[in-house]
Amino acid sequence: MNSQRERFKVLSAGIFSLLLTFGVARFSYTPLLPLMQQQAGLGLAEAGWLAAFNYAGYLCGALVASLISDLVLKDRLYRIGLVVAILSTVMMGLTNDPLVWMASRFMAGLSSAAGMLLGTGLILNWLIRHNHRPELGIHFGGIGLGISGCAVAVWLMSGSFDWREQWFAFSAIACLLIVPALAWLPAPDTSPVTKSGAPMHDNPPSRLFLGIFMASYFCAGFGYVISATFIVAIVDGLPGLAGQGALAFLAIGLAATPAAFNWDLIARYTGDINALIIAAVLQIVGIALPVAVGGLFATIFGALLFGGTFIGMVSLVLTMAGRYYPTRPAKMMGKMTLSYGTAQIIGPAMVGWLATRLGNYSIGLSIAAGVMVVGVVLLVILKFVEKRDATPALEPSLQH
Repeated sequence: MNSQRERFKVLSAGIFSLLLTFGVARFSYTPLLPLMQQQAGLGLAEAGWLAAFNYAGYLCGALVASLISDLVLKDRLYRIGLVVAILSTVMMGLTNDPLVWMASRFMAGLSSAAGMLLGTGLILNWLIRHNHRPELGIHFGGIGLGISGCAVAVWLMSGSFDWREQWFAFSAIACLLIVPALAWLPAPDTSPVTKSGAPMHDNPPSRLFLGIFMASYFCAGFGYVISATFIVAIVDGLPGLAGQGALAFLAIGLAATPAAFNWDLIARYTGDINALIIAAVLQIVGIALPVAVGGLFATIFGALLFGGTFIGMVSLVLTMAGRYYPTRPAKMMGKMTLSYGTAQIIGPAMVGWLATRLGNYSIGLSIAAGVMVVGVVLLVILKFVEKRDATPALEPSLQH
């Protein structure tokens, strides 16, 4: 029972860290975006640039994570990142200066990398060391809870608080979330064996496998970022759907909450890459529905599909990275996220630029769906590369 109680506390620390770094520091910006455009003078292009700065910070954090092997240093940076999440949220309400907002979004990106990569790596390392199943479905529920929680919070505060007061309210929530996120994650164990004495060995994939994997994850990042950043503004701008954007964002969050856990179960039966292909195809449908079909029902159904898949894809990819590198999971996680994060910088800036010329963000969903199709093709190729890489390992055993 003590082992399960400790596992529950460690996973809960991860959930609270993601509620803080993703829910508050990152995703509160999405439902607040229309309000900031109405009340704070935030323009279409500037909104895209703020999102791009967020992902630039995330990318820098991923680069740091990919270069660090010292678990103790990762733990220290993880804890600093949680404090940075609070500071970045406070900064948004202090001024109307776009430069300060850009600095805030960059800092929020750094904190997101700390929660997602360093925190996830530390938790996965703890699970493997303590002989628990190396799956992150429960942990990643924090992202979905963060998204839906932000949507509900903005809905409850609208009409009572202006944009600035809402940022300060989120700052207060962040101060509560940081307590269990810090307290319930134990200091890392640096020994080379698990608690049962089994040695921990890295089993890295081939260079070709990693290259194609990173390219497919770039496509997933592009598909994810357009909807995650602009979905509220896109839906609000569609015919007959004014004011329904927050509802779509809530649907994404609700679907995302159990998604990673669900995809862990699916991957047990289909294999990781097959699960990624299925999730990507469903995500393409979810991205395309609001523009291709239109109407509230199709939009909400699309949001549910999107929310139910993008977290699952992230969880599966990062879990695979941890299995390839159990002694230093954040190293490959960082490399994969560099690819994902590069797409997240290019995507918002491109769509923001197009929006200023076309007057809306809707074209972004079509572009995102197209890039995701390329990602699916790359994942299919990856299946053949994985089979090719496994063949030399099987041949000696067949000869005996």
